[in-house]
Amino acid sequence: MPHPDRPALAAPERQRSRGRIHLAVDCADGRDTRIRDIAEAGPLRLRLPRRAPGACEAVLLNTAGGIACGDHFDVTVRVGPGADLTLTTTAAEKIYRSDGPVSRVETTVALEAGARLAHLPQETILFDRAALERRFEAHLAPDAHLLAFEAVTFGRTARDEPITQGYFTDRWRIRRAGRLVYADSVRLTGALTEQLARRAIGSGARAMATLLDVSPDAEGRLERARALLDEGAAQGVAAAASAWNGHLVMRFLGTDPDALRTLARRVLIAYRGAPLPRVWQS
Repeated sequence: MPHPDRPALAAPERQRSRGRIHLAVDCADGRDTRIRDIAEAGPLRLRLPRRAPGACEAVLLNTAGGIACGDHFDVTVRVGPGADLTLTTTAAEKIYRSDGPVSRVETTVALEAGARLAHLPQETILFDRAALERRFEAHLAPDAHLLAFEAVTFGRTARDEPITQGYFTDRWRIRRAGRLVYADSVRLTGALTEQLARRAIGSGARAMATLLDVSPDAEGRLERARALLDEGAAQGVAAAASAWNGHLVMRFLGTDPDALRTLARRVLIAYRGAPLPRVWQS
C-alpha cells in the first residue's frame, strides 16, 4: 500500500521481493566465532569468506540487484556470548524509483554477554523518486560492544541526478539490558535535493552518514574520535563527534559523496584498529 504521506499513484500490481536473512553465531572455544544457525529466503543471500580463526565475517548479497516499489527485506542477527561478528554487504544498495509503494529494510540484532558486532554495510544510493523506510534495532547485554555505520547518497552522482520527489525515513533504536539508550529518526519527503540545499537542513549536502559506538568504553574514546575527524578533514565534508549515555556518535554530512566516503573509510579503519571488510575495497 502507498505511504499515507505520499500521493496515490496508479501503480500496476506486481510481485515484489520479500527477502529474509537469519544468522546466529556463537563462540565455540573461547576465541573462534562460528555459525550456529543460518536461514535465507527470497533474493537475500549470505556469503562467509574464508578467514583465520577468531572473528567471523558475513557478507549480505541482494541477488535482485536493488530495491524498489514495495520490496521488503528483513535481517535478524544473534551474536552469542563472547562471539565476534562483522556484517557487511557486497556493494552499495540501490533504491530505484517507485511508482507509489514504499520499500522497507529492517535489521534487528541481539548481542549477548561479551558479544561484539561491527555492522558495516556499504552505502545506500537513493534514485530520484525512491521511497524507502529503513529501521535498525539492537538489543545489547550490559557488556556487549556494537559498532554500526550507515551512509546514504541522495541521487546518482555520476549523472548529477537531483531527487525531485522522494521519501526516506531512517529509524535507529538501541537498548542495553532492556533500557532504551539511543533513539534517532530521520524523515525526508518531497523534493529532497531542494530540502537538503537549505542551510538549516543540509547546506547543499548530497550524502550523509552515521557511525555509532555503543560499548562500555565508548564515552572515553571521544577525544580520539574528534582527533581522527580533524586529521582527515576533507573539503566538502562536515563531521563531528559527541558522546553521552554510554555511547559515541560521529556524524558526516557532505556536498561531495566521494570525499565523505573516503573520510568515513579512514576513520573507520583507525577507530576500529582493523581493516575494513575486503568487499569494501572492490
